[in-house]
Amino acid sequence: MLFGNPLGDWVAGLAVGLVTFVLLGIVLPFIVGRVGRRLPGDAGRLVPRLTQHAKLVFLFFIATYAGSLVLELREPVNDLLRVLAVFAFLLQVLFWGIEGITFWVEDYREEHADDPAALTSIGAVGLMAKAALWSVLLLIALDNMGIEVTALVAGLGIGGIAIALAAQNILGDLFASLSIVLDKPVVVGDFVALGTETGTVERVGLKTTRVRSLTGEQLVFSNNDLLQSRIRNYGRMYERRGLFTLGVEYDTPIELVEAIPDIMREAIENQETTRFDRAHFARYADAWLEFEGVYYMLDPDYYLFMDTQQAINLHILREFRARGIEFAFPTQTLHVLRGGSNGASTAPAATAGSNEETRGPAR
Repeated sequence: MLFGNPLGDWVAGLAVGLVTFVLLGIVLPFIVGRVGRRLPGDAGRLVPRLTQHAKLVFLFFIATYAGSLVLELREPVNDLLRVLAVFAFLLQVLFWGIEGITFWVEDYREEHADDPAALTSIGAVGLMAKAALWSVLLLIALDNMGIEVTALVAGLGIGGIAIALAAQNILGDLFASLSIVLDKPVVVGDFVALGTETGTVERVGLKTTRVRSLTGEQLVFSNNDLLQSRIRNYGRMYERRGLFTLGVEYDTPIELVEAIPDIMREAIENQETTRFDRAHFARYADAWLEFEGVYYMLDPDYYLFMDTQQAINLHILREFRARGIEFAFPTQTLHVLRGGSNGASTAPAATAGSNEETRGPAR
């Protein structure tokens, strides 16, 4: 007799433990690995990867508990072995779960490498999935230790309310981060305008969002402030609208005035990345006849937009020079009244910007 059990029972318990260890640690992973490699799609890569993360030390506790079932041990010893086996099993499940989540996140990132929105959200989703897995397994472990989980959860809820009241600004930023991740008003790489600040989004964190401004410095916004501001996201622009105006002199011949909208249209349509919208003699300005042209860039890139606007301007300038159309510039006409035989006289107009004053004969 050894600890109240015949020697034969000890041998039987040792045999059961060894068989369990060999089956769980060697034979079963080998079979699952061979079968898993034949599975289609991601499962064929995931199953062999999980078998490589079977921890032998945890399997040892499970095998020990299986062998102890053959023996008659004292109740405290049985409870201890059972708790250790449950802990070992839960830890093994935790390792498998974390490895599965990591595999899914990496696979998703590879498939959506060109999608900044997907890359921004998948990291946070993976983190939340791991946190949920940890929470569930911890509650199961505590329940197996005899701790009243219901009372614990209720106590944590009351404590959570107190913490939330004390750290509401921090929690507000955390929930704002979750909203940014799920709703995606901005993603990494977007060029945005936030109030008076503009720049490119570099990172969306749990509490703050980092933006690199045009002048080079890094701007840091709390996530809550970012969501409460009016965001202009140029990264979601599919077409860029271009509007320009020009003015010509009032004494331009009518036939040339009628030709100017066609010149503007030709200048726009000659560009490869534009879609013409309209060109019109828009209004009578104070010192010129004003024309207005509108077009859309098929590519929203700003540098391409400026190159295109420059090409349009040069085309119009060449056409105006060839046809003798003069651009207008701000002028002002002054009528000077002078005293004369009849009490007043007028002088011809003087143009603003000139140092000469033209005087006419007094009446």
